[in-house]
Amino acid sequence: MPQDVKHDSINELKKNIISELNKTEGNFALVFFELRHKGEYISINDKANFHAASTMKTPVMIEVFKQAHDGKFNLDDTIIVKNEFKSIVDGSLYSLNLSDDAGENLYQSIGQPKTIRELVYEMITVSSNLATNILIDLVGAKNVMRTMKSIGAHNIQVLRGVEDLKAYDRGLNNTTDAYDLALIYRKLAEGEIVSKNACDEMISILMDQKLNNKIPAKLPLSIKVAHKTGSISGVEHDSGIIFLPNGKKYVLVILSKNLKDSQKGIETIANVSKIIYDYMAGQ
Repeated sequence: MPQDVKHDSINELKKNIISELNKTEGNFALVFFELRHKGEYISINDKANFHAASTMKTPVMIEVFKQAHDGKFNLDDTIIVKNEFKSIVDGSLYSLNLSDDAGENLYQSIGQPKTIRELVYEMITVSSNLATNILIDLVGAKNVMRTMKSIGAHNIQVLRGVEDLKAYDRGLNNTTDAYDLALIYRKLAEGEIVSKNACDEMISILMDQKLNNKIPAKLPLSIKVAHKTGSISGVEHDSGIIFLPNGKKYVLVILSKNLKDSQKGIETIANVSKIIYDYMAGQ
């Protein structure tokens, strides 16, 4: 009998989620699962392809930690901050515009050294594109994808840095699906990527996220969320691990595209996150 009740309640939760998603014009994908017992799982369009936007920065962070663990460099080594990158199409140079980026502090450091650890922190917490491109140059996009495939995330494509317009025009974009992002966060939560210590440090960085208008927006302030957002025109994403005070934790990934109203998309993600939190908190 308890199993039937549990089954009914998770079905009811899924209905409530779909009802909320259907209020907003656009396409959504979602994966939710509870980590402690791994008994509860919801997926909606989990294998549908989406432009990754800034969610690809989590795989880049993982590759940085992997290469540091492998002894290729130390996270406290420094790199000179530059704003000149090569297009994957023809090797021609391009630069990023501060007006299109976050983390203006890093632009003030061009020509100066920053530690790799500082660049990772900027890439994740304020979603700095400049930090991202410097780190992709350091570790190599192909290595990011190789590592993702090695952990079972086969559909994530990290082809290039941010704002490579020649690549964008040719349809060479970073892409993902909700399944792969959820897999990554599960493995981070369970200490199964690189090392337990590396996972703990990456989660700590993700918890310091400054962009909190989606998954955490309507949750109590006591709830810790280790997450990475993404957004471009018509696209709003959030993905991460939610930690409840009673020791429960769960992974939630919500992706969207073809949004007519991005603000409504943001609000929908926050509302769905609250529906799931209320369910988990009431268990």
